[in-house]
Amino acid sequence: MTKRLYKSNTNKVISGVCGGLGEYFNFDPSIIRVIWVLIIVFTAGLGGTFAYIICAIVLPNKPYDVPHDGFHGSDPNQNNGQNNHWQ
Repeated sequence: MTKRLYKSNTNKVISGVCGGLGEYFNFDPSIIRVIWVLIIVFTAGLGGTFAYIICAIVLPNKPYDVPHDGFHGSDPNQNNGQNNHWQ
């Protein structure tokens, strides 16, 4: 199975771009968010904002059937031993 870059469904603040990058590179998304904000500040809002908008449009959402690596966020398909009354 090849590794693909997706926007995160579980670890997102705006659209899941930084969460998806964190899941892909197995890195803390909070640090990616801080770096991204610094890029926005040092490029006067143009470079980082433009790059984020492009990523938010181009990157697909992570399908729920893709196995979760267990490192970031939680898997929405797992009920952690609790009964799911909606099934």
